[in-house]
This record gives sequence, C-alpha cells and structure tokens, in this order.
Amino acid sequence: MWWLRLKSLIVKELLAVLRDPKSRLILIGPPIVQLLVFSYAATLDVRNVDIMVLNRDSGHWGSELVQRIEASPTFRSVARADSPEQLRRAIDRQQVTAAIRIDASFSRDIEAGRPAGLQVVLDGRRSNASQIVSGYLIQIVGTLSAETPSGKRNLAETVLTIPRNWFNPNLNFQWFMVPNLVASIALLIGLIVTALSIARERELGTFDQLMVSPLRTHEILIGKLIPPMIIGLFHISVYILAAVFVFGVPLRGSLLLLYGSAFFYLASVVGLGLFISALSKTQQQAILGAFLFLVPAMLLSGFATPIENMPDWLQPVTVINPLRYFLVVVKGVFLKDIPLEEVVRQTVPLCLIAIVTLTAAAWLFRRRME
Repeated sequence: MWWLRLKSLIVKELLAVLRDPKSRLILIGPPIVQLLVFSYAATLDVRNVDIMVLNRDSGHWGSELVQRIEASPTFRSVARADSPEQLRRAIDRQQVTAAIRIDASFSRDIEAGRPAGLQVVLDGRRSNASQIVSGYLIQIVGTLSAETPSGKRNLAETVLTIPRNWFNPNLNFQWFMVPNLVASIALLIGLIVTALSIARERELGTFDQLMVSPLRTHEILIGKLIPPMIIGLFHISVYILAAVFVFGVPLRGSLLLLYGSAFFYLASVVGLGLFISALSKTQQQAILGAFLFLVPAMLLSGFATPIENMPDWLQPVTVINPLRYFLVVVKGVFLKDIPLEEVVRQTVPLCLIAIVTLTAAAWLFRRRME
C-alpha cells in the first residue's frame, strides 16, 4: 500500500535527523538559545545612554533640568562639562551620545517668559539611538516647560494631547520581538533541515536507493515534506509556550487560526528548502543556498523595518517572501485578535508560494532522477 511506503519514508527521515547527535543538537539547542538571547538582546529600545551637560546657568531652572535628566532611568551617566570644547571632544570620541548646553540666562529667560537658550548636540553616527535620545530629552524639557510660570499660564489655553498605545500599552519591546522570532526561527530551522535532506542522501549514497525503490516521485517529495513540517510545528508550539509563560506576551487571538496559517507557512518554507536541496549536490552547497535566501528574507520581511519604508522598486520583491505574510499573522494573533478574513488574506499568498516551490522542486527532482 502506498501509505505504508510513505509512512516508512517519513519514519526514516525523522530517524535520520533525530538519531544523529549533531542534528539533535541543532534542532533542540540553538532555537531555544536564539529565542532567549534575541528576545532580550535584539531590541531597538535605547538604554544605558551616556550624556554630558554644560550648565552655565546658576539659577533654579537650570539645576532643576539637570536633576531631572540625572533622575531619568534611560541615562546611565550624566557627566558635567566645564567648557564647550569638552562637549565637542566627548562627541568626537563617542564618549557620549548627546551633549546638552544650558545658557547662562536660562532661568532668567524662563522667569521673564522669554524663549530660554538650550542646545542639544547629538552624535549622528548613531542615527537611530540619537533620535530616540532626542525624543527622551524633548519629553523631559517639555514637562519642565509646563511647570514654569509661563507654562502654567499657557496651559489653560492649550489643548492637551494624551497618547494611548493600542495593543502594546506599555511599549514593551519583547511583545514586538518574541512573536517575530516565532516566525523567523521557524523559517531558519525549517529551511536548513529541508535543504539538507536530498543533499544528505546524495552524499551518503542512499539517493540511488531511493531512485530504485517502489516509491514514486510525488511520494518521495511528500515523505521529505512531512517530517520538517512536524519539526517546525513542534518548534512553533515551544515558542508559543515560551512567549506566553516566560515572556508574558498576551495571546489575544485564536490558536486555531495561528496553527492553520503556520501549516501553509511551513509548507512554503519546506518547498523552498526542497528546491534548494534538489539544486545542491553537497550539504555544504545546501547550507550556503539556504543562507543565501535567509538573509534577504529576514531583511525584506518587515521584521525590523516596515516594508512601506523600503524603496518602491524593492517592495514588489517582498511579495515572494513567506516570512512577510506569517509575521502579520503571528503578531496579529498574539497582540490584537486578528480576524479570520485577515488571516485568510495573508495565508493565500503562502499557499501560492508553497504550490509554486513544491512544483518546481518536484520538476527538478524528476530531472535529477532521469
């Protein structure tokens, strides 16, 4: 019976991976370590910032501003400068990210209701960090400004804007990072395991045995397809449990929708892996081919930077990237209870990618068997 042949091939593929100590180590150890390390280390939050202040004002408001900056948990150290030259050297040598200069008339101008002199110099070599630090400093200065006599007089005449952050009210970066890692690490593991599959058969000399076995071409491909998907679903389950119980990420949506989309996501990933494996003659070539796809896939997925911010000519390239679609589903299910219509809209491209890549892998596999 065909299903008995298929079952035997699936068991063989699973044993080939799980019996090898090195393969077991790759499948179990690194994914867990990556999830833990990246969840804490891969962050766009700016913490432990060093800044320098040159305070030439001897009044109350200059000292108050310095004290508020020193009290902020964002800043690790607030050094005092004695001259503008010292500020310049600190920025030049990257000893500080920002340098603040408070003019001698700062307090007098505030009491008189005039614009007060305050200069913030940022290290443009750290463009992202410096802009975030600038935002922190503007917030501190804005709070101080509202408490000055002029600020209190104008407060009643102004419209207050109170921002609220939906889906992540405390702006916890792990709530953003961990769901992204669920999809990204599953791509990494699924692609590498599948890419090594046929190449390993060629190196071990068992590829010829597959060719003369009663298995048909589509049965061999299905047998190669199912084990990596089982492994991928296992990893995704572990990541979901870690996200909820270790990192405290809320799971607001449906697990059924998440797993349904994950099935087609893994099918598209395995299709890409099988195509790479069918092209490769050695496992080394398969690994290089997998990483050749992985790096652009990560960069063009919207993981770190929105796709809308990319150049217009580059955005169409992301259409063939399965990670792009599954990231939307994972973050949507975790953080905002994404509706069924949106899950289907993101899953349909995954189905198309899976069909195209598996068809291409089957065609190439037949060509290699002839």
